[in-house]
Amino acid sequence: MAEPAGPFHLLQAGPGRYLCYCCPGPGPGPGGTVYVTDALEVWAAELGARPPLGCALGRGSAALSLGEGKATLRLPDEAPCSALDLWKLPAAEARRQLQALLFGMAGRLESLERRLAGLPKQPADLVQSLSCPSLTEADPSSRKGRGAGSAVLAKRKIPGESLINPGFKSKKAPSGVDFEDS
Repeated sequence: MAEPAGPFHLLQAGPGRYLCYCCPGPGPGPGGTVYVTDALEVWAAELGARPPLGCALGRGSAALSLGEGKATLRLPDEAPCSALDLWKLPAAEARRQLQALLFGMAGRLESLERRLAGLPKQPADLVQSLSCPSLTEADPSSRKGRGAGSAVLAKRKIPGESLINPGFKSKKAPSGVDFEDS
């Protein structure tokens, strides 16, 4: 079974969403099969000598209507084929087609991830990774109370400095509080 060639297009039909894609035919040139699925059922039609549907579907003006055992894909008027009748695949064949679709898409995703992993980091990515708090930071919770732009640093209390009036230092040595005077 041929792997899906895409491109992949999402279609809306009533409350449902459908995925439309093509698989190439065995020979060169136009042809192949167009598939529409809602991940439970699959409808298909041979394209024959018709050109690929990618351009017409890419404009987003395709309409899908479902009937008993068949579906109709209506394309914009300027498309080479304005309507395409699709027939519901038997359950066993639909299952094989969905499996090919799933693994074909997974293969493309894996390939894209590998290609992206090989790209050098962008400057924005470098700045973001450098601005992340270090794992060796002593107390990351101390940042919670401050605003994002606040530059207030924690200040150590100097012996003899007033807690009520910071910056004022008593000229007398601290003597403590005597609670038994009253």
